[in-house]
Amino acid sequence: MALQARDAQERKRHGRHYTPPELARFLARRALRYAPRAGVLRVLDPACGDGELLLAVHREIAAAAPDVTVRLTGYDLDPRAVEETAGRAGDLGLEIDCCAGDFLAASDRLADGSFDVIISNPPYVRTQQLGGATAQLLSKQFGLRGRIDLTHPFVAVAPRLLAADGVLGLLCANRFLTTRAGANLRRILTGELTPVELYDLGDTKLFAAAVLPAIAVATRTVCGADCRYVAAYEEVGAEPDCATELFDALAGDHGCLVRDGRRVFAVEVGVLDTGTPQEPSQMPTLPTKAVVVRAASEPTVGIPARVERHGDSAWRMSRPEVDRWLGLIADRTWRTFGDTARIRVGIKTTADRVFISDRWDQMDPSPEPELLRELITHHDLQPWRVSMARGTRVLYPYDLRQPRRTPIDLAEFPCAEAYLRSHEQALSGRRYVLDGGRKWFEIWVPQRPHLWGAPKLVFPDISERPRFALDRSGAVVNGDCYWISLTDLGDRATDLAYLLMGVANSALGLRFYDAVCGNRLYSGRRRWITQYVARLPVPDPSCPAAADIVRSVRALLEDGVPVADSGIDEVVAAAFGVSVDVADADHR
Repeated sequence: MALQARDAQERKRHGRHYTPPELARFLARRALRYAPRAGVLRVLDPACGDGELLLAVHREIAAAAPDVTVRLTGYDLDPRAVEETAGRAGDLGLEIDCCAGDFLAASDRLADGSFDVIISNPPYVRTQQLGGATAQLLSKQFGLRGRIDLTHPFVAVAPRLLAADGVLGLLCANRFLTTRAGANLRRILTGELTPVELYDLGDTKLFAAAVLPAIAVATRTVCGADCRYVAAYEEVGAEPDCATELFDALAGDHGCLVRDGRRVFAVEVGVLDTGTPQEPSQMPTLPTKAVVVRAASEPTVGIPARVERHGDSAWRMSRPEVDRWLGLIADRTWRTFGDTARIRVGIKTTADRVFISDRWDQMDPSPEPELLRELITHHDLQPWRVSMARGTRVLYPYDLRQPRRTPIDLAEFPCAEAYLRSHEQALSGRRYVLDGGRKWFEIWVPQRPHLWGAPKLVFPDISERPRFALDRSGAVVNGDCYWISLTDLGDRATDLAYLLMGVANSALGLRFYDAVCGNRLYSGRRRWITQYVARLPVPDPSCPAAADIVRSVRALLEDGVPVADSGIDEVVAAAFGVSVDVADADHR
């Protein structure tokens, strides 16, 4: 058991999560639809693991095109994995050219166009695990930008190694579809390849890794057809409307509700909208496809827009009925949340057990009370209101009077110094804090201390439904939440805050999120991070419909009107020119 646990830890540390046979078969089948079917088919898996993907390709070709000769090549850092792949192939009477070693280092020695098919489930190792120096080296070597994970260089080398009519079949985390960090993959898949099929496998748990998976199939050849886009997420409480198996539903032409084991999944089918910048006369009108970014102080009419770089735009599924709905919203959108105010993440201590507690009065020594600040965490947030019932406080070692990070002088706070000294070894072990020019007792992300006292909108990082709340307590916001300071909203800040909160907490806000961001987690939970919330639409505050939203939110917050009687969903839908029944409809 101990050996198995160590193996599991090693696999996790190196991002080794082998592909289940059924998923491997599906990926191989979809990729081979676009591969050449004559003569010799040269297939590469640059991180072959136990060889399941390569064997799946062999099985599919043997069944569908037995006259095609398949030459299989696999690389893996783990010699045991290479040995297992070779052994499995030998049992089937096959030969796989297996190489134990670093594929990325060896890729320079491979000739251009060496393979007709590259099929891969690259190791999922994030930047933090790679280390800054390694990440920078890989970024420079493979022409990558921003934060990367190990998937990025594996995909970056594929276009060069593929033949002119070659195809890439990729299994990776679905984060690349919508996050800023995924822009590298989006640029490669649209700039150097042509995506032809895309599957967001969501919370299907078809893959053992702690990431939500996606499949992308892309070719070297340019085709005029739209890229097929399919998504599958659990629909809690729903009943299936077809008897199809899940993988058959994923390959089908129409959306449906399908049972897989004890769970029911909503399978949606559409086409890929990459949000790629176009010529001015072809600029899309939907907010989900917009490629203009303006500062909050800039007017929205009559100025040149700053065009995003190729690949920076998030990807989404396009469907006619949803696009029409988004078009109506676009016509009534004044700005986005990101144009209106700065969205900040809460503090990150990277040593919560030292800095955060609800039992400070039981500690000896206990820091001075003036350094212990009330802390808002995701547990304290409901739609509209903050409830500080837990009594959680944070030792916040900064001068709140200063606009920028200014650590306290420990000599002025002997109790805090004694407490922190008792944890000095652990705190000093945070090398990234010290390397960032911080003192050993500081936290990692302190934000702007002087803004904590001002009113602010706060919402959790992860939540099934939006929970935007107004805080006037002056509490510090934890790193599992995000916040908008009303000091950024200018004149009539409270009215604008009520407007933002009304849109975000409405049925329309939730449906807009799913249509534009679409990055759900397990059990219907959603990520409410900056880059998603920034896309939410804001109606013109000067229009009567926006005033109705403000009045409804004020009645709810200040006059105690129940949410059910507030009419929020109705007034928000009216402000964007859509009917509330559409805004609140089942948006499978």
